[in-house]
Amino acid sequence: MKTVLIANQKGGCGKSSIAITLAAALANQGQTVALADADPQKSSLAWLKLRPDTAAPIIGVDWHEQDDIGDLPKKVAKKLGKKDWLIIDAPGSISAERAQSLISEAQAILIPVLPSMFDAESTKRFLKSIQDIKRIRKGKIEIYLLANRVRAQNGTSQNLKHFFDNIGQQPLAWLTERSMYPQLAEQGLAVFDKTQKPYRDVQLQWQPVLDTLMPKVASQYEETLKDASLPPSLARLSGQASSLVSAANPPNPSRARATQAVKDSVSGSKANQALTEDGRADKRLDNKRAHVKNTRSGNDTKSAITLSAEPEAKKKSGRKKTSTWYE
Repeated sequence: MKTVLIANQKGGCGKSSIAITLAAALANQGQTVALADADPQKSSLAWLKLRPDTAAPIIGVDWHEQDDIGDLPKKVAKKLGKKDWLIIDAPGSISAERAQSLISEAQAILIPVLPSMFDAESTKRFLKSIQDIKRIRKGKIEIYLLANRVRAQNGTSQNLKHFFDNIGQQPLAWLTERSMYPQLAEQGLAVFDKTQKPYRDVQLQWQPVLDTLMPKVASQYEETLKDASLPPSLARLSGQASSLVSAANPPNPSRARATQAVKDSVSGSKANQALTEDGRADKRLDNKRAHVKNTRSGNDTKSAITLSAEPEAKKKSGRKKTSTWYE
């Protein structure tokens, strides 16, 4: 059985949201998936209770008691085979002992990080606290970071980018803060339960995660996400990452296409910006030429009026008019 643990010792960083989204992504591609809730708040299990019968099925497992971790009910165990999935939603403020119990069940850990100083520092402490666990020390489990609830145009997101640079590990994906996540959760649904364009655009943000953890599932989504797009600001932010591929994993064509899409979006945005700036420059030049032309035309008209009026003035005054400095 393939197991993914969603964990961080900082509470409120979006672990449950990520767990239910991944579970829904798997279920909607016909995968058998169980969602184990190890959090005393049991948010993921509460979400499952709201899930409509018409939605893709997900099996719930209650691990909120320490002694329950690792034990699957007989009915659940019978439904899960080696090719099936278990997504674990870890509790906040996780102890070292409990972390070790959960990590012993996983092949990969996803650690969500919010764009704030407190979350970044908490993540750094969590990474340090688990580095000596045997399975991690021996490289038997992969650790990935996720930039979560990002506002791409906000300065705090740039600070988070610097944090990833400093620890020497870029996030697997940058996920934006969207109101659709809590709105769908209230109905027992996730973004992968929907097929409309706004939801597909958000699903595209998850493609690097799917590419890395479940490439076969990711390839199934590629066809439906052909017309999906990233916001330019998010594309620039995520495109700054040195690589979306973990050093421990070889690149695959699907992930390369996702990475290229980011680069194309960035270059397209820059090209549009350059065209806009060129257009503005041309417009300023046209305006300047028009101003000069109008000025010359005005001067010619004024001169003609002055010349035609001069003889009449001479007749009336009987003497020649003296020019002043402003004429």
